Amino acid sequence: MMSVLFAGMTAFALGCALLQGNLSALSDALLTGGSDAVSLMLRLVGGLCLWSGAMEVAVQSGLTRALSQALLPITRRLFPDLPPDSPAMGAISMNLTADLLGLGEAAVPSGLEAMREMEQLQGPGPDASGSMIRFVVLNTASFQLLPATIALLRAQHGSAAPLEILPAVWLTSLLSVSCGLLAAALLERRESHGR
Repeated sequence: MMSVLFAGMTAFALGCALLQGNLSALSDALLTGGSDAVSLMLRLVGGLCLWSGAMEVAVQSGLTRALSQALLPITRRLFPDLPPDSPAMGAISMNLTADLLGLGEAAVPSGLEAMREMEQLQGPGPDASGSMIRFVVLNTASFQLLPATIALLRAQHGSAAPLEILPAVWLTSLLSVSCGLLAAALLERRESHGR
C-alpha cells in the first residue's frame, strides 16, 4: 500500500512540475532532499544513542523498577484488569517513562513487549482487550514532560531556547491523551452495552 501511495505522490509531483515547467526545480529538490534527510538522521542518531543507552542503564540499575512503582497508582487505574506485578505492567511503565522523556523511538521495544505480555494474559482471540486499546491510545498520544527529540532538533537548527516550547507541548500532550482515553472509554462502554 505504501509503495502505491509513494508512486502516486511521485507521479503527481512530476505531473505538476511538467505542467508548470519546473522540472529543474523538481530534480534539484530530489537530489538535495535525499542528502538533507541522511544528514538529519546522522545528527539525530547521536542523541538517540545517548538516550537509549541511558534507558538501558536505568533498566540495569533498577531505576525503571522504581519508576514503575512510582507510576503504579496511575497504571493501576488505567489498566485495572492487569495484575500489578505482571511483566505487562512493568513493560507499560517502561514505555510510559520513555514517552514522558520524549523518547518515542526508545519506547518501541518496551511497547512491543507490553503488547506481547497483554496478549498472553488475554489468551487467543482476534479482538484486542480494553487494556491493549488504552495502551495503544496512551502510547500514540504520549504525554511528554521533556520532548528530547524535538529539543535536539531545535538546538541543531539554531534555536536560542530549544525548550521554550515546553508549555505548548505539555498542554497539547495533556489534551491529546485526555481526548484519546475518553474516546477509548466511551467506545469500550458502547461495545460492552452492545453485546
